[in-house]
Amino acid sequence: MNDWPAIEQAIAAATGRPFSITEHRAAFGGDINDAHVIADGERRFFVKTNTADQRAMFEAEAAGLAELRQATLLRVPAPVVVDAAGDTAFIVLEYIELARPTRESMARLGDGLAELHGIVAARHGWDRDNTLGPNPQHNTRHADWTEFWRENRLAVMLDALAPDYPDVARDGDRLLAVLPDLLAGHRPEASLLHGDLWGGNAGTDADGRPVIYDPAVYYGDRETDLALTELFGGFAPDFYQAYWGAWPASPGYREIRRPLYQLHHLLNHARLFGGGYAAQSRRVMGQLIAHV
Repeated sequence: MNDWPAIEQAIAAATGRPFSITEHRAAFGGDINDAHVIADGERRFFVKTNTADQRAMFEAEAAGLAELRQATLLRVPAPVVVDAAGDTAFIVLEYIELARPTRESMARLGDGLAELHGIVAARHGWDRDNTLGPNPQHNTRHADWTEFWRENRLAVMLDALAPDYPDVARDGDRLLAVLPDLLAGHRPEASLLHGDLWGGNAGTDADGRPVIYDPAVYYGDRETDLALTELFGGFAPDFYQAYWGAWPASPGYREIRRPLYQLHHLLNHARLFGGGYAAQSRRVMGQLIAHV
């Protein structure tokens, strides 16, 4: 049971203005959290709630949104407050009314993502861990990209899947052994990444400005964001024309790194949804190993 008076008080304290809910409706918020839109007649907010033990997940989300707001061409909802009341944790965000994407807005999303990826750090990772969906995402800093991808992304997923899918773990061990060969000579900058950029986490506001939200932020190879955009349905051609026009792909992306980076999300989906994604992960691993 959500403690709405506590949420009202948290908003009032964070904004310095009284807030009392006069409108409340459920909103689409994915499979992990309950999502709500609340308003007082003047201001409107987007609220996500979960159990109290998920407060750290919301704190990491707020930090990730703040990190993404360095970009100027993309609109990112501002975090308002994260707190917990009773058995419920919550995050309150700026409410952004989404509109139907257009060819122009998708091109602007491509330009904006290229700008975001131009924000770089000295090492891959981030200063805090977060989540990919409900699963922990480890962001321990590494100077070497191959080491980061092996230890913080693939190995973590394979270890989690091993008890239920030993065949996936066995194939994964073979892949990890050849990972230095697959990524040989590839030394990307540590770009600021959305981290979970599929179609459900991007949109367009009423002014045609691209919006991104629900991130799993870290710094790493920019191509990981692009690979995910191509996995679950893909984005409009105008997006890719703008992005690759601003920042062309490096050799080896389509044949090697795109499926390698998509594999991380397939493994995560295997953890969440089961065997079909496990079988797809094994096929991708087999194809990657065959390249060596």
